[in-house]
Amino acid sequence: MQRTFFFSGKVMMDDGTPPPEPVQIERVCNGVARPEQWTDSKGRFSFQLGQNNAMLADASTSAGDGIFGGGAGGFPGRGGMGGAGGGRQITERDLIGCELRASLPGFRSDVHSLAGRRQLDSPDIGTLVLHRIAKVDGFTFSATSAYAPKDARKAFEKGRDLSKKRKLEPAEKELQKAVAEYPKYAAAWYELGVIYQQQSKLDEARKAYEASIQADEKFITPHAQLARITAGQAKWEESLTHSNRVIRLNPFFSPEIYFLNAAANLNLNKLDDAEENAKEAIKMDPTQRNPRAIALLGLILAQKGDLRPAAENLKAYLTAAPTAPDAERVRGQLAEIEKQISVTGTKAGAENR
Repeated sequence: MQRTFFFSGKVMMDDGTPPPEPVQIERVCNGVARPEQWTDSKGRFSFQLGQNNAMLADASTSAGDGIFGGGAGGFPGRGGMGGAGGGRQITERDLIGCELRASLPGFRSDVHSLAGRRQLDSPDIGTLVLHRIAKVDGFTFSATSAYAPKDARKAFEKGRDLSKKRKLEPAEKELQKAVAEYPKYAAAWYELGVIYQQQSKLDEARKAYEASIQADEKFITPHAQLARITAGQAKWEESLTHSNRVIRLNPFFSPEIYFLNAAANLNLNKLDDAEENAKEAIKMDPTQRNPRAIALLGLILAQKGDLRPAAENLKAYLTAAPTAPDAERVRGQLAEIEKQISVTGTKAGAENR
């Protein structure tokens, strides 16, 4: 008879209050993070370990995947992180070097070690406390949510639940009720923008995200979504503005935002800034969830004339993602760069003779 691991507990802010928005629970094994579950509105969670290896949709950036559409390859966003044990039962041995933590940009989480955990142990791991990181001014939740009237909050929660079930039209109506009742409901405006974006209503999505920012300028997720949308539309100045805003408010938000910033700077021919942000995207992504940042750095270096390191980065990308949708295009770019290196080397050799 197969047994599985179950875990339950709650997440709390360091002031004793529940998180203002759902928080992702991650299993971290030997430095590799895998999403497991989201907390409910009171910070509680309960899950079977490994059941979400296909990854549940991100509650805060559910429309963030494929930021460049089909034209430029896209960025995998926060979804799609596979986990160990996807096709088999997770054993006690698998949990050596593993721990559970809560994940909320701008906050550091307590951790709960899973080493020595047995399948018949109590599932309750207690409370994971989130501690605010210094020098962070923006967050992935909005302070205005605390002041939402009862009816507005009820409509918001119903709309978000419908959205998770992909019932977009009724979700849209509930969220419209929420913002009509409480126009400063930044989180509701944001979720409404996500609904519009999922329906490819990009003009309406932009207006909703802008209304969210107007309601709470320190709420960074609508800035991030606008950075994605405008990048997909090749509106690089706007994408740069929004990604810069996110980085200023919360430099720990995600490697994706540095990737977007680097792409915008590259397209605006601001190559030094592009290189700096591409390197930061790679640094923040040690498990290479987005290896496209490596390819992007290669293209930036090629533009700067640094051909050998450019080629090295493109090779590294192809090693990390040999079957990626843009792999053939990158191979062509690499071949062109290697041809230039060969020509340059031949000329240099002739001059030295």
